[in-house]
Amino acid sequence: MAQILPVRFQEHFQLQNLGINPANIGFSTLTMESDKFICIREKVGEQAQVTIIDMSDPMAPIRRPISAESAIMNPASKVIALKAGKTLQIFNIEMKSKMKAHTMAEEVIFWKWVSVNTVALVTETAVYHWSMEGDSQPMKMFDRHTSLVGCQVIHYRTDEYQKWLLLVGISAQQNRVVGAMQLYSVDRKVSQPIEGHAAAFAEFKMEGNAKPATLFCFAVRNPTGGKLHIIEVGQPAAGNQPFVKKAVDVFFPPEAQNDFPVAMQIGAKHGVIYLITKYGYLHLYDLESGVCICMNRISADTIFVTAPHKPTSGIIGVNKKGQVLSVCVEEDNIVNYATNVLQNPDLGLRLAVRSNLAGAEKLFVRKFNTLFAQGSYAEAAKVAASAPKGILRTRETVQKFQSIPAQSGQASPLLQYFGILLDQGQLNKLESLELCHLVLQQGRKQLLEKWLKEDKLECSEELGDLVKTTDPMLALSVYLRANVPSKVIQCFAETGQFQKIVLYAKKVGYTPDWIFLLRGVMKISPEQGLQFSRMLVQDEEPLANISQIVDIFMENSLIQQCTSFLLDALKNNRPAEGLLQTWLLEMNLVHAPQVADAILGNKMFTHYDRAHIAQLCEKAGLLQQALEHYTDLYDIKRAVVHTHLLNPEWLVNFFGSLSVEDSVECLHAMLSANIRQNLQLCVQVASKYHEQLGTQALVELFESFKSYKGLFYFLGSIVNFSQDPDVHLKYIQAACKTGQIKEVERICRESSCYNPERVKNFLKEAKLTDQLPLIIVCDRFGFVHDLVLYLYRNNLQRYIEIYVQKVNPSRTPAVIGGLLDVDCSEEVIKHLIMAVRGQFSTDELVAEVEKRNRLKLLLPWLESQIQEGCEEPATHNALAKIYIDSNNSPECFLRENAYYDSSVVGRYCEKRDPHLACVAYERGQCDLELIKVCNENSLFKSEARYLVCRKDPELWAHVLEETNPSRRQLIDQVVQTALSETRDPEEISVTVKAFMTADLPNELIELLEKIVLDNSVFSEHRNLQNLLILTAIKADRTRVMEYISRLDNYDALDIASIAVSSALYEEAFTVFHKFDMNASAIQVLIEHIGNLDRAYEFAERCNEPAVWSQLAQAQLQKDLVKEAINSYIRGDDPSSYLEVVQSASRSNNWEDLVKFLQMARKKGRESYIETELIFALAKTSRVSELEDFINGPNNAHIQQVGDRCYEEGMYEAAKLLYSNVSNFARLASTLVHLGEYQAAVDNSRKASSTRTWKEVCFACMDGQEFRFAQLCGLHIVIHADELEELMCYYQDRGYFEELILLLEAALGLERAHMGMFTELAILYSKFKPQKMLEHLELFWSRVNIPKVLRAAEQAHLWAELVFLYDKYEEYDNAVLTMMSHPTEAWKEGQFKDIITKVANVELCYRALQFYLDYKPLLINDLLLVLSPRLDHTWTVSFFSKAGQLPLVKPYLRSVQSHNNKSVNEALNHLLTEEEDYQGLRASIDAYDNFDNISLAQQLEKHQLMEFRCIAAYLYKGNNWWAQSVELCKKDHLYKDAMQHAAESRDAELAQKLLQWFLEEGKRECFAACLFTCYDLLRPDMVLELAWRHNLVDLAMPYFIQVMREYLSKVDKLDALESLRKQEEHVTEPAPLVFDFDGHE
Repeated sequence: MAQILPVRFQEHFQLQNLGINPANIGFSTLTMESDKFICIREKVGEQAQVTIIDMSDPMAPIRRPISAESAIMNPASKVIALKAGKTLQIFNIEMKSKMKAHTMAEEVIFWKWVSVNTVALVTETAVYHWSMEGDSQPMKMFDRHTSLVGCQVIHYRTDEYQKWLLLVGISAQQNRVVGAMQLYSVDRKVSQPIEGHAAAFAEFKMEGNAKPATLFCFAVRNPTGGKLHIIEVGQPAAGNQPFVKKAVDVFFPPEAQNDFPVAMQIGAKHGVIYLITKYGYLHLYDLESGVCICMNRISADTIFVTAPHKPTSGIIGVNKKGQVLSVCVEEDNIVNYATNVLQNPDLGLRLAVRSNLAGAEKLFVRKFNTLFAQGSYAEAAKVAASAPKGILRTRETVQKFQSIPAQSGQASPLLQYFGILLDQGQLNKLESLELCHLVLQQGRKQLLEKWLKEDKLECSEELGDLVKTTDPMLALSVYLRANVPSKVIQCFAETGQFQKIVLYAKKVGYTPDWIFLLRGVMKISPEQGLQFSRMLVQDEEPLANISQIVDIFMENSLIQQCTSFLLDALKNNRPAEGLLQTWLLEMNLVHAPQVADAILGNKMFTHYDRAHIAQLCEKAGLLQQALEHYTDLYDIKRAVVHTHLLNPEWLVNFFGSLSVEDSVECLHAMLSANIRQNLQLCVQVASKYHEQLGTQALVELFESFKSYKGLFYFLGSIVNFSQDPDVHLKYIQAACKTGQIKEVERICRESSCYNPERVKNFLKEAKLTDQLPLIIVCDRFGFVHDLVLYLYRNNLQRYIEIYVQKVNPSRTPAVIGGLLDVDCSEEVIKHLIMAVRGQFSTDELVAEVEKRNRLKLLLPWLESQIQEGCEEPATHNALAKIYIDSNNSPECFLRENAYYDSSVVGRYCEKRDPHLACVAYERGQCDLELIKVCNENSLFKSEARYLVCRKDPELWAHVLEETNPSRRQLIDQVVQTALSETRDPEEISVTVKAFMTADLPNELIELLEKIVLDNSVFSEHRNLQNLLILTAIKADRTRVMEYISRLDNYDALDIASIAVSSALYEEAFTVFHKFDMNASAIQVLIEHIGNLDRAYEFAERCNEPAVWSQLAQAQLQKDLVKEAINSYIRGDDPSSYLEVVQSASRSNNWEDLVKFLQMARKKGRESYIETELIFALAKTSRVSELEDFINGPNNAHIQQVGDRCYEEGMYEAAKLLYSNVSNFARLASTLVHLGEYQAAVDNSRKASSTRTWKEVCFACMDGQEFRFAQLCGLHIVIHADELEELMCYYQDRGYFEELILLLEAALGLERAHMGMFTELAILYSKFKPQKMLEHLELFWSRVNIPKVLRAAEQAHLWAELVFLYDKYEEYDNAVLTMMSHPTEAWKEGQFKDIITKVANVELCYRALQFYLDYKPLLINDLLLVLSPRLDHTWTVSFFSKAGQLPLVKPYLRSVQSHNNKSVNEALNHLLTEEEDYQGLRASIDAYDNFDNISLAQQLEKHQLMEFRCIAAYLYKGNNWWAQSVELCKKDHLYKDAMQHAAESRDAELAQKLLQWFLEEGKRECFAACLFTCYDLLRPDMVLELAWRHNLVDLAMPYFIQVMREYLSKVDKLDALESLRKQEEHVTEPAPLVFDFDGHE
């Protein structure tokens, strides 16, 4: 059998699986204030962050980049508290806003949320509580006890009411962890030190106590063992028994000798203590007795943080591995465990009772029976009441107590039992019935009401039946709670609460007889009946049959009420309601046509009998409605022709509802009846519905009446949107027939939908006086040829000219072609061409004329174009063709003309004259075309000449390809002809390169010998000779020596180098020697031939410096240094000066070095040589020679030498050197060392270096040269980083005035920055406050406002402070400052502008008091500005208390639109005092939120009648009819009195008014009142009064109407009675209420 465990373990998740680094799982980085959130501080790379894990959604952790030393989450909401140093902040994560912040005076070493709105703060000396509410600061609770000095604080606890506070700490002493606690009483303000490791507070209610006690539980581990203490703190509550202190041992296993308690939580639901130790052991104790229920190890790692787990009333915690664990009581097992395993039945009973747990049923039954048998009825009752799951609260138990007789003077055991049950909670059904029966017998109904309110009774139908005999309303309450619908509705009906019946029936889903209920309600009140009937049908499925409801209304002649009901009931317009819709319309068409018209106009219904309603509408004079309902065409045609009686707009829309055939018939009828009157309307209809009716049919309709005007207007409305070609054609025809030529022209130009062929033919046939429409059509659609033929044959040549000159000159070529086709005179054509001034295509014109072989026709025009400066290629192409065909010097034209298209003209000439084609192609550089022509016609000589002149490598490559069959012939012509004729070296060069590129060496040699050796002009050409020798080296080495000997003008060095690389050393030596290049020759001897003796002899023989240099270098490589230096001197060669300088420097021989460098400088003037020479002169103190040298031309690095001199302290030499190289920065520093300030400033300006300016500035300041210091400072302050150092330097020496002058001068600089403006503002606040405001107004946007704010506040510059607050958008502070210092800071415009922007609305109200005290006459302006933000009720109350309501009357009027009660009453009061009755009437009509009765009572005593009328009006509006009528009678407003009486529906009031008229002798008023109050007067009373006062004649009309109504009612009653008798045989009527047993 599996082991029974009293607890249940659960692992929720592991933090490592959520991406939490194990290093961050610990006491210092992880916090858990409740079972809702876990908060971990992490560091990812260099970025610190806080991770928040929502326990309800742990897989979606929230990560925020927050740097804090500690972070704790609020136990209930997403609010986080952060600590960094002494700064504490609280943020709302969801709102992303900071809630509170505070800076502590000392470090907070531990903190914790002790409630949802309070944080406990523990410092080294004290404990504080910080509330989130309001602006409260941390409040000190108590000082820390000395026993906790040196302890690590690990916990802080409070009781539920925060009356007891506990601080827990631990420390290491004597190789063990010692716990120290400080318990503090808030009420007694005393502390007690306690040794302990873990503790908790609990609220526990013991059996027999009325109130719970506050228990303090703590556990300790000392050398003698572990203990758990449970004690009650404070004094027991009144009537409570004190809790007996418990102290029990805490067992620690032998393997856990160093274990100790670390956490404790209370399971309030089960009354247990959860104790966790460092080694992961769980101890579970009973809170009341201290009994250890179980001990088990739940974690191998330390659980370092815990919290209560509210869902299970258990404990939740996190261990070092990151496991989130929870432990709770296993409710199904714990009672059995305590009873069977622990063998502690009393504990099992207590647990079962305390938590209502199963498992101890037999124990309770046994105990109850034992006590009952012993006569301990009270104890037995307690056992029965406390038994879990109600196992003893049965009928048998009640019968047992009933069987016990009551003792005299004592309550019966049954009542004692019920009393104990009532104290415990609610009675069940059986208990409730028995108890109520007893109570009602005693007449103590109030107890029953009290128990119902406290929900102590279980309500049932039987209980309601029992109570109903005494109190129906109380029974209704019972039925409602017991959910007995039939009885509830019965009670509602009996108490007149009809409206509640429907609501209740819907709520509980019960269906009574609604029609029967409605009849009853209707008899009581028609208005209530209307409301009740509406409620019956307000849902989608009506609760009752609507027809039956209508019958009930009609039985009582309630037409108006019936109409209102049907409008509501039929609003969904269902098909099944057609008959009802017909009834509704019929009754209103007969009795109230205007109502029927409104109903029909709103189109609410569609399912009624339309034919019947149409006839009724026509009879009622509603012709438009009748027409809408007619369906027969005959009726429609009869009515529709009367257009003068119908709304035109409606009539047009009406046609949209007709069929196509009917619409056409109606239009035909309208035109037949009166075409002049109806034409415009017919056009409108046709225009709107042409798509439905068919455009063709409408056109035929208008044409049948020959109404071209109507056709024109109709088609004109649709032509712009139609794409039907016939529509456009008909429109053009109609426009022509109505003389609308301009419209014809427009549609021809703009439309693209008509058939151009048909339109063209029509326009030809129309013979219009203006041919422009025809021209437009032909031009648009390419009928130019037809147009020309038509115009020419009809002698309309004038329009041809107009067409090409004004309409479309670009069509000129086509027109000319057409004229040529009709054999028009050439003179006419020439004239026409010359007359055209617009743009047209010359190519097209030439093509038109050329294909008709009439090109010469254009010669005059072309020549005139060229004379006018035309550069168009097409013009010149045409002229060229004419010259070529006429052989009119074509070659000259082709060579000289620069504008024709070479490709076009060349192509034209290819078949006529290939030579001319070559000329044209050559001119246009049409390479491929020219080559093609030359190859086809064997013009190789021309081709060769062109290629040589063209100088195009790509073209050469093309013709020299192997695939070219004419290559050999072309090369021959190039060699023999083209190159012999040319005199351009570049042409030769390109040609040779082309042959080289084509890899034709033999042909190239042949070519070069022809050029070089045959005494041509290029025989001495260097490149050609080089190329010839190189080609020989490559192709034939035997001929190289011959070419070297015969040729003299080649590049010897290059040729020799190539010879060396080709191993032709003797040839190379010969070349060098032939051209006297002895240095290269000796180099060949030394390096390639390798004969040094021959080289020395050659040097002696030559005696040239270069030769000696070569020899010296070789000697230097052989370490012959002395000989090498002599050789260098003989050779006058300083080229190896680096080696010489290094050797001389190492030996420190500066004098010899000077001589060598002087020799080297004469030869080479190298920068290094001169640099070293200058330094050598400085080292030898030859200052004069040095100055002469640097003043002369040189290439030395003087800067480098100057730095070397400056570093070695040679300032005079450095001064000379820096001056020479214009290094003004170092020169300024040097001059400072020499004390020359003016020169230093000048050079600093040239240097433009911040470091230099600072150095010179500080030196000038130290020398009190302030003018120079300011000049330097202007260049320093523009650098923000340098400003602070400069200001400190000035201020440390007390130069404030000079500093202000410096900054003022610097403001105008282009590079002025924020720091300058800010620091100047601060200086002004300290030393020149009068200038600060002006400075801020000019430069507020360029200052650091927070910094200047602090300075202005310290200087008490209030106006400036307000200005800065405004610009910094701290409007609250600005307003506070102005109100605190109005004399200096308040300005009206500024105040009104700022007050609207404040965040704290409280400031607005403070501003009102401020204005009332300071500027009362301006308060309305302020109120108008603040009205959107004010609480108008509070504002009115404020000014009312101040007695200043008249002062703010404009404000009241401006905000009355809000319909605020206080505003309305205040304004009404003012209007009454001002006797403005018109304003008062307008106010109460527009705004009704005020105490109407109170105002009416005030006004009815007013001396002005107008105000008394308003009082009567108010009484009427509030149904105070009697007072309203009395006021009207007093003021002789008889008509108003009658109307008010009629509207009151009060028969008694109407009767009294009628009698009063008779008493006053108002006969006419008597007659008028009879009709005004007709429904309210009893006929017998009227008859009596008329007879007694001889007014029967005046009352006769009234009696006639009464007689008519009574006869109608009798007829209806007779009919209903007949119907009822027929239905009696079918069913019996349902009763209104039900009897007590629920049967009908």
